[in-house]
Amino acid sequence: MTTTERGVPAETSTPVPAPVTPLTEPADGLPDVVATDGAFARVVEAFAAGSGPVAADAERASGYRYGQATYLVQVRRAGAGTALIDPVGVPDLSPLSEAVGDAEFVLHAASQDLPGFAEHGLRPARVFDTELAARLLGMERVGLAAVVAEVLGLGLAKEHSAVDWSTRPLPADWLRYAALDVEVLVELRDRLAEQLEAAGKTEWAAQEFEAVRTAAPAPPRVDPWRRTSGMHVLRNPRQVAAVRAMWVARDASAQARDISPGRVLPDRAIVAAAKAMPKTAGQLVALPEFAGKGTKRRAAYWQKAIDDARALPDADLPSVRGPRSDGPPPPRTWGDRDAVAARRLTAARELVATLSEELSVPVENLLQPDALRRLCWAPPTPADAAGITEFLRSRGARAWQVSLLVGGLERTFADAVPEQV
Repeated sequence: MTTTERGVPAETSTPVPAPVTPLTEPADGLPDVVATDGAFARVVEAFAAGSGPVAADAERASGYRYGQATYLVQVRRAGAGTALIDPVGVPDLSPLSEAVGDAEFVLHAASQDLPGFAEHGLRPARVFDTELAARLLGMERVGLAAVVAEVLGLGLAKEHSAVDWSTRPLPADWLRYAALDVEVLVELRDRLAEQLEAAGKTEWAAQEFEAVRTAAPAPPRVDPWRRTSGMHVLRNPRQVAAVRAMWVARDASAQARDISPGRVLPDRAIVAAAKAMPKTAGQLVALPEFAGKGTKRRAAYWQKAIDDARALPDADLPSVRGPRSDGPPPPRTWGDRDAVAARRLTAARELVATLSEELSVPVENLLQPDALRRLCWAPPTPADAAGITEFLRSRGARAWQVSLLVGGLERTFADAVPEQV
């Protein structure tokens, strides 16, 4: 313990967390759920007459239902209040887009909600993403509750964040949580915008927001069944084929029943069955992972998938390693395969890490790691500023990222080439 000159214990330098005031009730009370065309028409009219940005959020039933359907949309605007809209009862939300025109939508982690909004015709003309803003400002915790607590000193409860939002009717406690999520978004947006301006990052943020708003839908994943958790323990192509067959069977069942695939059959059960390769349904249900009543009832269904995999000709078996990627090999192998590329990657990573620390911006927000690896493995010819700029733009880098990185990368690449003797 340190002391003052008088021998009195000095105050510690540990910062005292700012007090957080819990938010428990929406300021305007809890609105009724909008589930009819008539009620939605009144919302549209109110939002058309409102002013300023539109705070928006969405709730899904991930882990309960198949896919990523939206089951509740929350919006709030000055002069209009908060509306909780049931997109099952009101699937076409395009009139709301038309009513607010080019008003900015304020979302947290917009990339999660915008695809679902688009499915219902809700397409913002402009976006402010409070999570991205928090990242650019170097905040350590960027979840909505954490950012609201740090910036506004307010507490958002999160105990209902992972509930089954397809439930009807929705409990009042859940709706209160949903309404509070948009209660302070515009105020949070304004405070974060002030901090971005003070840090000289307003333009960076604007480019990031527009990129997320206009992002194309993700292409279908190649061999999605290969994401089955735990299948890395399998070394036999026949076992891998069993994983594929059971994954496809599970996906078909989940889609038909509108249930999350993991609730139909856990990944661990698929891997256990593929490892054991049982020959009968009786052997299958003897596995601990298939001891549940529901799983036993469908044992014949799962056994057929295993039998189909067992019957495949060798030529039709999937590889254990998976399809060849168009990306570079794992960086750990670069030293043996291309020493110059390995030096480029090491130096480039150091450059990005240094800039990340100086600018208080996470490394992944300065440049996507995959883009950096691809650039270092197969740089443009010549690897000058123009070539590197074109490469980075082709991988989706924004202008602010390119301007910060291109000069350093050009020097780094030049230094990585060994001197000619």
